[in-house]
Amino acid sequence: MVTDTISDMLTRIRNATMVKHQIVQIPVTKMSVAIATILNEEGFIVGFEDYKEGNRPYLLLSLKYTGKSRNSVITEIKRVSKPGLRVYANSKELPKVLDNLGIAIMSTSRGVMTNLKAKELGIGGEVLCYIW
Repeated sequence: MVTDTISDMLTRIRNATMVKHQIVQIPVTKMSVAIATILNEEGFIVGFEDYKEGNRPYLLLSLKYTGKSRNSVITEIKRVSKPGLRVYANSKELPKVLDNLGIAIMSTSRGVMTNLKAKELGIGGEVLCYIW
């Protein structure tokens, strides 16, 4: 039983990229689907699909690599807001990740989105993680 499904998802992706796996299996939650959608839109993964093993639904994420040496597009994933310490940012103090070369995934009142889209809409929210 996992208490923090977001950090579990990010750790599975981090571990899979370190050993250069092509796909990674993640238990399905609404939040994991939202994060996978953002990763797909921003070009950090090739794609994802639903998969059912027995009675449990999973997401299969296809990881993205570049070059002959297969360097991962995701160089680092960092969990910011944790169950014991939530981190919030208002619309004027949204985080910048590597001078906007990376993204921050945020949970806002209008759904899960990147820091750039939240800035565009002028809203703040909980900062879930940084990806670059």
